[in-house]
Amino acid sequence: MTSMYPVMWATGSDYSPSHLFSGQQEATELQTHQPLIRWLDGTLPNAEVTSEPPSGDSFGIYRRARQLYAVCREFAATYTAMAPLSLPLSSLLRHRDCLQKANVFSNVLRGLQHRSVRSRVWKRNFGAVAHGVGQLLSNQPRAQNYAASVCSSSSDGQDMTERLWSVYRETKRQTEDLIPVISTNSVDPDTIFSNNEMSLRDIEIYGFDYDYTLAFYSRHLHTLIFNIARDILITNHRYPEDLREYEYIPNFAVRGLHYDVQKALLMKIDAFHYIQLGTVYRGLHSVPDEEVIAMYQGSHVPLEIMSDFYGKSSHGHTMKQFMDIFSLPEMTLLSCVNDFFMRHNIDYEPVHLYKDVKEAIRDVHVKGIMYRAVEADIGKYICYGEQSHAVLKKLSEHGKKMFLITNSPFDFVDRGMNYIVGKDWRDLFDVVIVQADKPGFFNDRRKPFRRVTDKGALLWDRIHKLEKGKIYKQGNLYEFLRLTGWRGSKVLYFGDHIYSDLADLTLKHGWRTGAIIPELRKEIKIMNTEQYMHMMAWLQALTGLIEQMQVHRDPASQAVVNEWIREREAMRAQTKDIFNSQFGSLFRTYHNPTYFSRRLSRFADIYMASISCLLNYDFQHTFFPRRTPLQHESPFWPEQGPAGIRT
Repeated sequence: MTSMYPVMWATGSDYSPSHLFSGQQEATELQTHQPLIRWLDGTLPNAEVTSEPPSGDSFGIYRRARQLYAVCREFAATYTAMAPLSLPLSSLLRHRDCLQKANVFSNVLRGLQHRSVRSRVWKRNFGAVAHGVGQLLSNQPRAQNYAASVCSSSSDGQDMTERLWSVYRETKRQTEDLIPVISTNSVDPDTIFSNNEMSLRDIEIYGFDYDYTLAFYSRHLHTLIFNIARDILITNHRYPEDLREYEYIPNFAVRGLHYDVQKALLMKIDAFHYIQLGTVYRGLHSVPDEEVIAMYQGSHVPLEIMSDFYGKSSHGHTMKQFMDIFSLPEMTLLSCVNDFFMRHNIDYEPVHLYKDVKEAIRDVHVKGIMYRAVEADIGKYICYGEQSHAVLKKLSEHGKKMFLITNSPFDFVDRGMNYIVGKDWRDLFDVVIVQADKPGFFNDRRKPFRRVTDKGALLWDRIHKLEKGKIYKQGNLYEFLRLTGWRGSKVLYFGDHIYSDLADLTLKHGWRTGAIIPELRKEIKIMNTEQYMHMMAWLQALTGLIEQMQVHRDPASQAVVNEWIREREAMRAQTKDIFNSQFGSLFRTYHNPTYFSRRLSRFADIYMASISCLLNYDFQHTFFPRRTPLQHESPFWPEQGPAGIRT
């Protein structure tokens, strides 16, 4: 066996299949990789192998790399043993064992293309192998499925059912062999992820929302909002006193869900307007799939009844989308009241219920009830304050201009920022705007700015400039742009609400936008677990197996494939439940992105778990989105690695 295979592995070059099997490459291009090539090829003495690898990366990374490389070499060696290298690849790929190993390897790698790795060398070489295997498979005629033909061409009277199960067992074994390699990869929760290429070198002005951007709240706040709104329903709207038996359920709902106002159904919808069956709830109980399909004549939600641009139920739209973190107690309260009415067989109008709950939640904010409660015990409700302070201090030290635009009132913001930063917090900001009434702030040109004194009094004089250290109320973005001159892509604004904070800024004004998604941290930690990695690797391999073997149409074969399909469906349900037993991940409906993910990718240039992630990057850093292959493109890119790399 020559060293042509480690050549492909180590260089990360864009190898065509002919290069892969000929081993032809200029020696000068390989010179810097020879130690790694020799190490992977097992030619170094044992003493050297057990010592630190040549590149200086951890030994564990290279040990896993060698295991994965061995898989690639195993089926490559089989190719060369069975036929001369001069034969066409289609001849080589007809060998059952070669093809099976290649397909398993390809299926698992396809599922791993979003995984993050710690080593640049490992990232490049992993991508090279992935690209090489992908090229081998993708260059075969699509009209003939070689993996499927293996069973029929080589069975020679052997029972087809047993043959399919033999392929299944071997696929599972080979997938499990890859698990130690997969488990070495992890995503860093403190990474900033990019939807659109953006360089911090170009950013001169940084803008922030306040709630869930600079100030992060504990779960005590959601319980507080739920309890106050529930009591408002009972006291002001004459709802049954027995509703007090309901308490806030912290892990019931996730952000981004849709609520059908007329049917009183809470559900998750994907990027293509399809309901994720199994995630439709009436009250606190799931609705059977058959009932959902009957109500909607399928699982697709027509555009005309979807929520409007800002996720609201208005102008004939019957769906409301809950996009901000403050909406979690609102969804839970809606579900609890629905549950109460159903349990007690009380006839009610769902539209009235939705409006009453909406009004009660609004009163919690507008009437200042929540604000006063938080101010009275701010240490109970605000967390991560020191991280926000560190970010603001870093920006200030590098001469960046900063502004704050929030819908919260001044007293509430002032109390929170005193806690997070200190009494001199206003010295960090060039402009502070409170009670801005977003998203109207970004569209309504009629509202002028108004000065607010330190004691909260409103002044009547006309505003000719926005001064540092002063507080302003309301106003509008067009006047803000005129008075500051802060336009276009030199401005980066952070917020947690995809619609109210980010959509208009990126679509109409060309600002760069950063979404704060606190849920990211929890979801990434789950994805980094061995349980999740194992589940996703086998799910990906099983999906590939079903895709390849479905061509066998005889009843016995179809029975086997249908059993695999049932296993796949059960595994998909498990991958949902591992994030949230009712609604699953914020970002995926099984394999598709959620409607939330679709809007996030459109309106946010970058996104992260918290503003503190900025501390991990200098101001010359450029964020590059991953080039995710389109369905008709080769699935492997030799130099393309995921975000989350630590240097």
